[in-house]
Amino acid sequence: MTTVTADLAITLDGYVAGPNVTLDNPGGDGAEPIFEWIHTLASWRERQGMTGGEENRDSELLREWFDATGAVVMGRTMYDTGEEPWGDNPPFRTPVFVLTNRPRPTLVKEGGTTFTFVADGIHSALEQAQATAGGRNVDIAGGASTVRQYLGAGLVDELQLHVVPVLLGDGLRLFEALGPGRRDLEQIRVVETPLATHLKYRFVQ
Repeated sequence: MTTVTADLAITLDGYVAGPNVTLDNPGGDGAEPIFEWIHTLASWRERQGMTGGEENRDSELLREWFDATGAVVMGRTMYDTGEEPWGDNPPFRTPVFVLTNRPRPTLVKEGGTTFTFVADGIHSALEQAQATAGGRNVDIAGGASTVRQYLGAGLVDELQLHVVPVLLGDGLRLFEALGPGRRDLEQIRVVETPLATHLKYRFVQ
């Protein structure tokens, strides 16, 4: 069965983006430490069509995520803030399903990425993603609201957090308003590097 994952960089105080996220400021104010460490990694640069970068444990973990992911689900805000920077050859290389109340025709991009806009809810988007993932994982990419919806509905199997050593103090929290009910997780792996502490969990059903 396809595994549903969520894989996010997060601050030590629980933020996945800073305050004041806009199309021109997709990470929010002061959020550079959440994302900058990724941009130096060889595996990330490969996905952007660039060369060079650091080959280290962080890069290995990011490449592992890329290779295991067969389809992606994201919210419309993430798509809108990424559409221009991603350009004609987005880094996903898989089908992407965008949750929206503003549907539009499917976009076919270079490198194997397609964007399908889903207006009938999170379950429909997930079912479509699972049908196209080819037995690989479906990743709930973001933003925070989208991941929270899937966590709250109990639809995520595995959660990986790349905890960066910074206290942001404000912004978009991941674990907020998930709804009632306890959720137990089993720790699968912990990897510590100078850039981040990588925590991987499986939800206990």
